[in-house]
Amino acid sequence: MKNTIFSILIGAVALLMLSEAMAQEVNLYSARQPFLMKPLLKAFTGKTGIKVNMVYLKKGMLERLRSEGVNSPADLILTADIGNLHDHVKAGLLQASRSPILVKNIPAQYRHPDGLWYGLTTRARVIYAHKTRVKPGEVTSYEDLTKPHMKGRVCIRSGKHVYNISLLASIIAAHGAAGAEKWAAGLKANLARKPQGNDRAQVKGVYHGECDVALGNTYYMGKMQTNEKNKVQKEWAKSVDVIFPNQGDRGTHVNISGAGVTKNAKNRVNAVKFIEFLSSDAAQKIYAEDNFEYPIKEGVAMHPLVASWGKFKSDDVHLSKVAELRSEASKIMDRVRFNN
Repeated sequence: MKNTIFSILIGAVALLMLSEAMAQEVNLYSARQPFLMKPLLKAFTGKTGIKVNMVYLKKGMLERLRSEGVNSPADLILTADIGNLHDHVKAGLLQASRSPILVKNIPAQYRHPDGLWYGLTTRARVIYAHKTRVKPGEVTSYEDLTKPHMKGRVCIRSGKHVYNISLLASIIAAHGAAGAEKWAAGLKANLARKPQGNDRAQVKGVYHGECDVALGNTYYMGKMQTNEKNKVQKEWAKSVDVIFPNQGDRGTHVNISGAGVTKNAKNRVNAVKFIEFLSSDAAQKIYAEDNFEYPIKEGVAMHPLVASWGKFKSDDVHLSKVAELRSEASKIMDRVRFNN
């Protein structure tokens, strides 16, 4: 009898120890690269004692979560662009999480109304304009890119890329579907070449005289300006000015990197703690500076290079609305045959 009781006690202690061990970890699926995340993971573990097991997934995160189902080890995801976050919401792969800290740190327009995702950094979709071939005042808005004087002067990546779909969704929010379709058709008519490459390739196109202006995300400018491995990109960056569109009306389209707790999270509490940490002053500084993004929390200093591009007014449309309009934006790109 004593042996039986002793065995039960030993078993209970073992289960308790296992439970405590499990409680001191959190499993992350991240589309953000390891070099960017490593200092954040180290800082979080140092502060909380919670170990972060990160799996880097450049592609296929949604498909992996869906296939793993209830057996998925992931407690939270970290990815870029509102479109990617929204796709996970539509697939039923995220759960709501409430946190006074996140509500305080993250502006309402950059978090899901029901707590399904939270923005952590922002990036603006700006116009890169050649310093001498584009005169001051020629291009001050997204709408200017469709005007006759810009014929054959614009470079852009695929119209179906998530960055451009989100931009077009924001234009639907501003001008309605018909107005946005007119804009997409007008932009296509002014392209200097077929949509191709990534955002950096558009600045390269401006540098080589293939076009005079291009659309791109702000953080790519920081990456080009500091690229010691491929110094020619510094020359590309020197050839252009950063123009924040629509400063006289609705403001520049801004997107996010963000996080959400997975539907089948086993370490839900720790997942929320990690997102809270990423919204803190210390983490925001690391997170934003290393990738030349804007801190989402007010009052956190920007990287000096990012600050040098100047202050700007951002479009205050709620990103959840932009996310809902992405499907229509994609259809518009198909209707105007943007990539053809």
